[in-house]
Amino acid sequence: MPEAVSNNAVAMMKWKGQIQLFSIMGLGAKKDWNSASNQAYLIDVDSGKPSTIHSVPGTAGRIGAAAAGVGNYLYLFGGYILYQGGGMAVQDMGIYEPSADRWLRGTDMPIGVGDAVIGVYRDRYIYIIGGRSNQGAVANVQVYDVEKSQWTTATPISDAVFGHAGAIVGDTIVYIGGAQKNPDGDSPKWVAATQCWKGTIDRHDFQRIEWTKLPNHPGSAQFRVAAGGSEKDEKIYFSGGSESPYDFQGIGYDGKPAEPSPVTFAFNLRSGKWEALDENTPDPTMDHRGLLVTKEGLVIIGGMEKGQQVTAKIALLSKQPKAK
Repeated sequence: MPEAVSNNAVAMMKWKGQIQLFSIMGLGAKKDWNSASNQAYLIDVDSGKPSTIHSVPGTAGRIGAAAAGVGNYLYLFGGYILYQGGGMAVQDMGIYEPSADRWLRGTDMPIGVGDAVIGVYRDRYIYIIGGRSNQGAVANVQVYDVEKSQWTTATPISDAVFGHAGAIVGDTIVYIGGAQKNPDGDSPKWVAATQCWKGTIDRHDFQRIEWTKLPNHPGSAQFRVAAGGSEKDEKIYFSGGSESPYDFQGIGYDGKPAEPSPVTFAFNLRSGKWEALDENTPDPTMDHRGLLVTKEGLVIIGGMEKGQQVTAKIALLSKQPKAK
């Protein structure tokens, strides 16, 4: 990438018959409040080379936003604006039109959140699951109808979390981990949520979701794991992330520096089971908003490496289990 970036929104869409990958906004290498970027990039899937596209409108950059491609447009939701001494979740929704390299203003989210899970259902409904609002973590599932350009809600998740990871494939949502309010008090304020959940969307009513608990996933990472789904593979893939929640500089709420997990794994929707793909992924990273599943493999753009170092690397990981 032209610059190191972390906690950036990522998305994939087909345009002019080509698969295009996007990285939008995020935190720069200095990791201070002034390092949040509003830059946006398109990565050519064949050459792997990034190019700059029109930056996201607004005077301030954001971290923790979520993005998804539907049809001929890319949709960008929420995230945090940082300022000296704090941050603020926003309700902003942007729509990027690749054919004109321009951003349009969409309908604001009902609840502004960052660090949410995003997924697309039936190429029409975009689900924003959980996340952190200005009042704290939320359990809301906000749904944007692309055809009607309007918001509605779906069955909430069981616990309010942010920084969790997951995706939608077919009628199924899978998400893991995240940070939740410490049930034992404010020291630390946020602790890792260690549960895994599957949501089944009602085929006759997109607002109804049946949530059921899944067994624990491989590895110990729970926070800002990179995740992405594949309809063709019928799998949702996960890689990296950290065991404990942390602030935007990579320092845990318990005061200990967070480090990335080397485990890459998947949930197989055909078998209904977890699969460990690589327990020792080279140069693991954390601080992600997603990964992009291509036929060549799993693409991870930026993130934080060991020592909480923000990276400019674009990594390509195998979708196949590593031979033992």
